[in-house]
Amino acid sequence: MSNIPNFSTLVDALESNRSNNKSVTYIEASDSEESVTYQQLYDRALGLLGSFQRQGVSEGDELIIFTKNNRQFVDAFWACLFGGIVPVPVAVGISDEHRAKLFRIFNKLQNPYLYTDQENSKRLQAYAECHDTPVTMERVTKTTIIADAGVGGGVDVTSLGVTNPGVTNPGVTNPGVKADIKPESRAFIQFSSGSTSEPKGVILTHHNLMTTIVAIAERGQYSADDISLSWMPLTHDLGLIGFHLSMVVYDMNQYLMPTDLFSRRPLVWLKKAAEHKASILTSPNFGFKHFLKTYTPEKFSQIDLSSIRLILNGAEPISIDLCRQFLDTMAAHNLRRSAMYTVYGLAEACLGVSLPIPGKEFEYVSVDRHAVKVGDQVTFLPVDHSDALHFAIEGPVVVDCEVKITDFNNATLPHNHIGEVQIRGANVTAGYYNDDAANAAAFTGGGWMNTGDVGFFYQDQLVITGRTKDIIFINGQNYYPHDLESIALRCPQLELGKVVACGLTQDIAKESMLLVFILFRGALSEFGAIAAEVKRLINEQMCLEVTHVIPVKQIPKTTSGKIQRHSLAEQYWRGEYNQVLSEIAGMNLAQVKCSGTVVETAACDGLSDIESQFKTIGAQAIAGKPLRLDDNLFDVGISSLELSEIHQQINDLYPDVIDITDIFNYPTLAELAAFSKMKVDNKS
Repeated sequence: MSNIPNFSTLVDALESNRSNNKSVTYIEASDSEESVTYQQLYDRALGLLGSFQRQGVSEGDELIIFTKNNRQFVDAFWACLFGGIVPVPVAVGISDEHRAKLFRIFNKLQNPYLYTDQENSKRLQAYAECHDTPVTMERVTKTTIIADAGVGGGVDVTSLGVTNPGVTNPGVTNPGVKADIKPESRAFIQFSSGSTSEPKGVILTHHNLMTTIVAIAERGQYSADDISLSWMPLTHDLGLIGFHLSMVVYDMNQYLMPTDLFSRRPLVWLKKAAEHKASILTSPNFGFKHFLKTYTPEKFSQIDLSSIRLILNGAEPISIDLCRQFLDTMAAHNLRRSAMYTVYGLAEACLGVSLPIPGKEFEYVSVDRHAVKVGDQVTFLPVDHSDALHFAIEGPVVVDCEVKITDFNNATLPHNHIGEVQIRGANVTAGYYNDDAANAAAFTGGGWMNTGDVGFFYQDQLVITGRTKDIIFINGQNYYPHDLESIALRCPQLELGKVVACGLTQDIAKESMLLVFILFRGALSEFGAIAAEVKRLINEQMCLEVTHVIPVKQIPKTTSGKIQRHSLAEQYWRGEYNQVLSEIAGMNLAQVKCSGTVVETAACDGLSDIESQFKTIGAQAIAGKPLRLDDNLFDVGISSLELSEIHQQINDLYPDVIDITDIFNYPTLAELAAFSKMKVDNKS
């Protein structure tokens, strides 16, 4: 490992490393890449800063970066850092809930600006017109800066003042004025990825970030010879801090791949890793699962993964079975078993809290599922015991960070006792942005912050077992139950306090499951329409597929009135709802048989060619579900990955005819086929 960098700010790091021949390469497709050296990044950022400043953005203002284009994002982020502007990354998403989140964040900021592209600006305008937010939209419009996605890798190089963007060291005719950045200066605000109704902004300083980057790199034995590759979104702390900023500080070559590309073409991820001999990668559970779903040895012949030494596995609870399956499958391609690197962190700690010592196969413990409440002493069981839960060991705590395990009264618990995970240190945020209530709830005194996670120390290594806050983990994203419940409450038959959302992950379920429980005491025959509406609402707004909507006679609560979601999940797991779910399934099957809606994959008489094609695409993407051409896809239930798959297959047949968001406007296969045919005819 090279010497630890002696930088006090991120700006210092890029200014120092721009003289070396390292770059960030943007992977747009399997056969399309663009490399930007750190020198070019430096110049582009200064040029864009000048553009921002000429449009009125000043030091201390906030700039929401709202784009899926990685090049646009990186240029804008560094422009902000140089100018003392506070970048606020926000995921674009594909549903109204994501747009609603942007408006909520905008209203929380003191002097916000918005940096986005023309298409997303139009979608925000359309959302505002439909949701009665004219005042906010007027403020947003006045402070919006539009990126030109057609020039210079997502940025209009004319406005940057870059005289020759194609060379290593282009001149900048109109650079911005750099601010005097101090270690204690705010670097950026990271809003939580899952919450939409009450987003919380984590304030991160340059000192916070430099502390955690050095700690992660020291533990992971990073060097300038490492090469990173990531498909995680840059709006996520793992993608931004772990796989962009860290690489700039440690002067690595880095490759950034759009998350959408991974969703459509998961095999490209490791094919590119092999092609570029990447050594450091990352993926949460759902990424491994999505990759394996597509993988076949024939599609992956001659791929050598021996260059990979670390795959950071975090961002959601770690599945031991999935880790083993992935390693077993990739062994044929020379992936070393020590590459699986199970880590723990959170945005409030600038990403890194605990990481294993590299070089050995990942480890886990097996504990009794009946002794995992706060205060319990864990009971270790054989791996194959029927009551065993398997949890990954996530390594010792990194330098400059402290962790303690406590009971609900903040008293420290001994090793091998389950408790709340509290942290403090130079990497830990000073608090949430303009949110006194969140700060009061999180900080427990003496600089300690309650993470909301639950775990224990095992042989001086951290093991995370769950969350006290009941966050639901699905496909690498965090979802708060009250957000999903508020969406379900749009169903007119439901009332506040009578809907409970919870998730099952880890080894309790082989797959991440989303369950919605509804207090219901009527006839079961009347429940089907309510369940269907709840599934449709959540699927349409969040692109999440509800596994089951379950009627219950009572919702368990604590003496203080708090809902006991874990109790409902346990009842489901024990099989207490098997009978009612079987009856509901029987009713649904009878309806399907009566209506004859099971779709055939072959072309049908009376359908146009494009309708037959779309029918086949839909049947393949949503296998095993009843589907007609005029069925609303969101009523049937469609995941974000299935949505991407449908879009990609249509794009393969009719390139650049529809955008993925068009599926929301034309949600049946018949409507989508008609719209696509019109676009094709207009093109010709």
